[in-house]
Amino acid sequence: MVTGNIFHCRKNSWPPEEYVSRHTLHLFDFDSAGPPKHAWRRRLNSHANILKEFSITFMEAIKMVRLGIRLWSYVREEASHGRKAPIDPFTRESCKPSASQGVPLGGMGSGSISRGFRGEFRQWQIVPGTCDSSPVMANQFSIFVSRDSGNKKYASVLAPGRHEGLGKARDEGISSWGWNLSGQHSTYHALFPRAWTIYDGEPDPELKVSCRQISPFIPHNYKDTSLPTAVFVYTLVNTGRERAKVSLLFTWANSIGGVSHLSGDHVNEPFIGEDGVSGVLLHHKTAKGNPPVTFAIAACETQNVNVTVLPCFGLTEGRSVTARQMWDKMMQDGQFDRQNFNSGPSMPSSPGETLCAAVSASAWVEPHGKCTIAFSLAWSSPKIKFLKGSSYHRRYTKFYGTSERAALNLAHDALTNYKRWEEEIEKWQSPILNDQRLPEWYKFTLFNELYFLVAGGTVWIDSSLPSTNVKNDQDSPEDAQRVDVKVTEAEVNRRHTTISEYSTTSGCNGSTGDGLKNNSDPAVTQNKRNSNNLSEHFKWQDQLDDYDDVGRFLYLEGVEYIMWNTYDVHFYASFALLDLFPKIEINIQRDFAKAVLSEDGRRVKFLAEGNYGIRKVRGAVPHDLGTHDPWNEMNAYNIHDTSKWKDLNPKFVLQVYRDFAATGDMQFGVDVWPAVRTAMEYMEQFDRDDDGLIENDGFPDQTYDAWTVHGVSAYCGCLWLAALQAAAAMAEQIGDRFFAETCKTKFCTAKSAFEKKLWNGSYFKYDSGSSSNSKSIQADQLAGQWYTASSGLAPLFDEFKIRSALQKIYDFNVMKVKGGRMGAVNGMHLNGKVDETCMQSREIWTGVTYAVAANMILAGMEKEAFATAEGIFIAGWSEEGFGYWFQTPEAWTMDGHFRSLIYMRPLAIWGMQWALSIPKAILDAPKVNMMDKILISPATFSLSLTETGVRKIANKAKCFGNSVLHCAC
Repeated sequence: MVTGNIFHCRKNSWPPEEYVSRHTLHLFDFDSAGPPKHAWRRRLNSHANILKEFSITFMEAIKMVRLGIRLWSYVREEASHGRKAPIDPFTRESCKPSASQGVPLGGMGSGSISRGFRGEFRQWQIVPGTCDSSPVMANQFSIFVSRDSGNKKYASVLAPGRHEGLGKARDEGISSWGWNLSGQHSTYHALFPRAWTIYDGEPDPELKVSCRQISPFIPHNYKDTSLPTAVFVYTLVNTGRERAKVSLLFTWANSIGGVSHLSGDHVNEPFIGEDGVSGVLLHHKTAKGNPPVTFAIAACETQNVNVTVLPCFGLTEGRSVTARQMWDKMMQDGQFDRQNFNSGPSMPSSPGETLCAAVSASAWVEPHGKCTIAFSLAWSSPKIKFLKGSSYHRRYTKFYGTSERAALNLAHDALTNYKRWEEEIEKWQSPILNDQRLPEWYKFTLFNELYFLVAGGTVWIDSSLPSTNVKNDQDSPEDAQRVDVKVTEAEVNRRHTTISEYSTTSGCNGSTGDGLKNNSDPAVTQNKRNSNNLSEHFKWQDQLDDYDDVGRFLYLEGVEYIMWNTYDVHFYASFALLDLFPKIEINIQRDFAKAVLSEDGRRVKFLAEGNYGIRKVRGAVPHDLGTHDPWNEMNAYNIHDTSKWKDLNPKFVLQVYRDFAATGDMQFGVDVWPAVRTAMEYMEQFDRDDDGLIENDGFPDQTYDAWTVHGVSAYCGCLWLAALQAAAAMAEQIGDRFFAETCKTKFCTAKSAFEKKLWNGSYFKYDSGSSSNSKSIQADQLAGQWYTASSGLAPLFDEFKIRSALQKIYDFNVMKVKGGRMGAVNGMHLNGKVDETCMQSREIWTGVTYAVAANMILAGMEKEAFATAEGIFIAGWSEEGFGYWFQTPEAWTMDGHFRSLIYMRPLAIWGMQWALSIPKAILDAPKVNMMDKILISPATFSLSLTETGVRKIANKAKCFGNSVLHCAC
């Protein structure tokens, strides 16, 4: 699969010596103070250009005018209820996006704050589903240096003064500070979850300064990775002949971004903690009824480091101490008065007033000596409150309690544990960074794309229980079938599992004998009830033991598409979670398995056509877990009726099987099998001509939701073939052998039809229709084969066809677009022109490009794979690109204009890493021979069979937490 000498496409190397002098690197060659060998790098004086957003063509606008009107009306309706619509293309941020992002702060799921490469704190996501990109310019690190002789003094904010958030000079505000750093000799080095800023003789030519930013993002560590905290370790090296007094200043506004600092009633409070940790708590009273937040800024006092605080200062006259007076005090004394620790909580701030705090850490640095000063930042917002639903406690409260004052303990523990965190991070990253086969750009981009798991609006709750009571409208016996999943005889064990006996029952999972194919309109047939809420059972019944209880996890499709765990996109991104946090990935699949078996009969208007349907159809995999009441009100997406989409159900089956094979978790397999089978049975209705293949319905009924599909499509058809194979393999291992044989038979028929209708000798056509783009070369045509190979299953097609199709994609979709320097365009005609059928056909999707590259690696085309993926790096991350670092968008156009920044799908780069190092569990998993089938009569060809239904195959295993499921019919 992987050879040892083919990973170098175009040579790209960014050695630290090109950015930092060798002498300075030598001085920092201890205690991780120096920048790593492999990192994304920028000079602090680099220009942060304004990013350009995509626009639609006149013809596209004509086609979408009705949708636009309905969407505008829906956005206004939601706003009238105080809610933000999940998709709102009409409202724009006041702060225009720019190429200024850097590594975000904190762990996963507890709110996040990003920090730009020039030092500004921005992209505030403390309240779930909200993101304020504007920097809070009062939040800064500053330095004050004086020498024994008193002849040389330096004072400067440690960020260049050229910021869009820095206004005109105001006598008492932050403009009175010393914005003296040019950034010419200062550099930023990012290797998520850490970043280094090296001040190579700025502002003091005889003082070298390294700031190391550390966040607790540690794979397989489900405690520390949940913590909302970060550490800033400053290493000072005095190259002069005189002793230097160095004071570092950390200032922070009582704000959660935007204008929240002006709402009033905020309180600051100094503290002295254990182990020399002291600082200030900033208690923030949020607006609109959101739970409060407490920040902690702190430093660690040592024998050589003296820590003092200024609990309160203001940006305008009116406070006893203003920003100017605070700065003057530091200029004069290099520290604050010790008695400030005794001041107690401040008076609450008035509306319109900005309340700030400062922590100073001072030390003497001997000639040619070194000194380390560590600061921490923590924020505690223990409760999450969604606008339409329940409140929950965040994951970290399991370890720190539910008080906002936990910020103090978080700040303390960050300062005492960060060295251990770094050891674990380096242990995780070193094998990849030291792999000589891999190109350098790939090594650091692989880690840096993980920024999204922190900055992608992630929410991680303590357990499956809400913190307050939820509405409990449980299905009545008349409205729901009881599904008995008790087992006769099975030995279940997490490592070595066998099913020694199995039996069947009818009527389970809706296999009533009629089959879904006979339901001409499932949205009507299955809507026998109109429940206001999903079954209580599906919400909260599954309780995990302490060992496996890693809570529940949400992440946004993107900061502009506010939907949690968007499943068609998670299909691409999930490799990152499976590789690094497999228990979280398993729990996400459990959530969707429960969702498959649920129904929500509330009426919804679908905006594309203006028609109505129900929110959630039983048997259909939801598009997302919701926006304003996740888990309880799913399918916030309302452009199309996703119960008729053709990719979601196959993607569910493929992800479940991959995770099942990778973890070897038979308990998981047993628990979700009813949902897997139901998802497969549901798709029967879309096989209109009994050829075993599902057909698309002449609208954009898949993840490319603006790109119409007719008949059999390469994308959905390939996913369906792969799902049939995965379902057969899983059924055999679970013990549902008859269903396995049914899937095998259907696979053989469907594969023959698929190749007959779409294979043209060199690739699979876009679809079997007769439209102008039916013969287009789709970059994502082999998505099903990608998952098949990633899961250790047999190839769907002959090796020649797989490699031929991928080569065609490489030659046309990749190399005919700016010489391969932008990624793979979604659609391309055989004449070498981009398919401009719609907005999405002419776009380059970053995550899809990574997925195509992963597919190429699995097919033995490593050279083409890395050249393909490198286009995303060049266009998005390199200095010659468009500036999308740490905010990789869903897509960009041929001229580099973005659509939807900070998007989930680019995590698919971890699909490449998965392909490079497929786990042993996958390689050793039992293989299914799709040609080794039993004869099944036409009368029993349907996947929905009266004789079988769902297998009773679990012993001592809980299906969704209990032995009974309440399934809507």
